[in-house]
Amino acid sequence: MSLLSPALRDLLQTWLTHLKSIAGASENTLEAYRHDVTGFLSFLAVHHGAAAGLEPLRKITPSDMRAWMAQERRRGVSARSLARQVSAVKSFYRWFAERDGFEATAVLATRSPKFQNKLPRPLAKDAARAMIDTVGMQSRADWIAARDTAVVTLMYGCGLRISEALSLTTSQTPLPETLRIVGKGGKERVVPVIPAARNAVAEYMRLLPYPLDPQGLIFRGARGGPLSPRMISKVMEQARLQLGLPATATPHAMRHSFATHLLEAGGDLRAIQELLGHASLSTTQAYTAVDTARLMEIYNRAHPRGDA
Repeated sequence: MSLLSPALRDLLQTWLTHLKSIAGASENTLEAYRHDVTGFLSFLAVHHGAAAGLEPLRKITPSDMRAWMAQERRRGVSARSLARQVSAVKSFYRWFAERDGFEATAVLATRSPKFQNKLPRPLAKDAARAMIDTVGMQSRADWIAARDTAVVTLMYGCGLRISEALSLTTSQTPLPETLRIVGKGGKERVVPVIPAARNAVAEYMRLLPYPLDPQGLIFRGARGGPLSPRMISKVMEQARLQLGLPATATPHAMRHSFATHLLEAGGDLRAIQELLGHASLSTTQAYTAVDTARLMEIYNRAHPRGDA
């Protein structure tokens, strides 16, 4: 931040505050935006001879954008990461231009570098079940084994992100047949809770050696504090090595597997979109890793033509 003038620092903070209060951006999102836009603004400060004030930002040119992107590539930034940075800068400029009433075409018309989307790698059904069974064998403490089994069962059985599973509170137990989950960006969704997940959480809570705060988190670390996502990643890593599964068998892969297996069983794509909390159907399509032929089969069955 040292390269930024006070005016630039204030502008950036005002934008981030706007994102948090109006758009409901998460802390992780805000930190990523802060990092990306700070890097961009620092480049401009050097590029323009550390010019103070906001005027150089308003007079930005396509040449400035090309110079910044070229520098990032020389630093070894991947096309995927640079595309994310460009998106953050565009978001910032969209707000800034609207607030100050100037034209930001030089930024908004910038083309992001192309990159190949990495499709998620769901586990096979038997591998997903084996993962749930095996994570419970990694600890000698019965309550920790039950805890790990419960978390992984929630991710696979309910399609929860690991952060969502670890955010469950005592007030939500015993788990009901449906849960109201607050996901990314504060987006709410209702997910059904399968009996296996309810039973796994109940067994963990029965064995838990620590007292539960009525409004506190369910899942605890070995010393009683909040459970770190890293601990679940670690126990899944141990389990996948024992099972001979690839490195893609991560906590997030359980959510991928939930979606893919539902679709393979004939689930409706839009219903799965709702369960996952995706804003876009195209996101769900990529998430479930299905091919075009399979999608057309589902669409034709769910939305038959009137002239058929």
